[in-house]
Amino acid sequence: MTKTTVAGDAHSIPADDKTLRALSTSDLAGIDITLADVVGTVEGAYRTLAAGRSDNPRKLTVKPEDGHSVSYAMLGRDGSRNVVAIKTSYKHGLDKGREEQHYYTALTLYDDVTGLPVAMMDCGRIGSLRTPAVSALLARECARPGARSALVIGTGTQGRLALPFLLTTVPDLDRLMLFGTHPEGITAVREQLSAHFPDRDVEIVTDLRAAAADADIIVATAGVHTPAAVEAGWLKPGALSILVGHGLAPSTLHRADRVVATSEAQMKVTGTDMADEEGNLPAVDTEFPPVIAGITAGRRSAQERIFAYNSGLVVTDIALGHRFAQLALDQGLGVQVPLWQ
Repeated sequence: MTKTTVAGDAHSIPADDKTLRALSTSDLAGIDITLADVVGTVEGAYRTLAAGRSDNPRKLTVKPEDGHSVSYAMLGRDGSRNVVAIKTSYKHGLDKGREEQHYYTALTLYDDVTGLPVAMMDCGRIGSLRTPAVSALLARECARPGARSALVIGTGTQGRLALPFLLTTVPDLDRLMLFGTHPEGITAVREQLSAHFPDRDVEIVTDLRAAAADADIIVATAGVHTPAAVEAGWLKPGALSILVGHGLAPSTLHRADRVVATSEAQMKVTGTDMADEEGNLPAVDTEFPPVIAGITAGRRSAQERIFAYNSGLVVTDIALGHRFAQLALDQGLGVQVPLWQ
């Protein structure tokens, strides 16, 4: 096994031109990483992209006519790490309940200095951390000054870490609310919050309209079958609505004073359920990478109602996946697969 050093990193990553290090779900599950580390890694990926040093092409999508499955493929290059990666995602059973669905996602990383593979890994944990970290960064940059209350809609994978990440970037939040319909999901949200912030608890709300009217920040992470649909007229001045999954009605986008998207191109691909009666989406006022870099403003006034669209950028998966690869390889995790022998 040879050792190669990825440019811009202090860590050495083993790689071999005839074998590939495969990191499983269980390999990655045991790796300890702080929320602040995740946020910093994701933020760095945005800054590199805003500086023009990374490449994040529009994702490719395949979906059958009956909508029972959806597949994505994303290619990107991280210019600070000199890493190229391909991410694939496949979900089957969209017409069924959550327990009957199948979901597989994988990330393959290559060192663009040596031309050798770094690792192939399950990308489930990467996505479960990356997405709420992006929402937390959106909240930090786009919430009104003095924001004190947050409402999370949904208790699935993305909802369970939404509040801990929000508290990481907006620590002054003093009212945490949750709207969910699955008891086991509500329990999981509470457990995650307690694990990271043992002195905090979440208020379970059943009156969604009243909760939305009180929230400075709303993060909608629910699944497609959610009964939740927050309307624009429910929001107070200065509210920030972040869409990750479902839970916001199209009016929150079309009547927003300002629209921010991690990627306008990806919003046009994956945000079609938010289109108006004629199938149109409003123009995006700014994408998020230049906001992170201080080039454009996330918010222009305290009274603006802002809609933020959080779609995954593969450069953030690459950055966080590479960080996990470093930690995993330092611990000797994974299996060497002679894929090209």
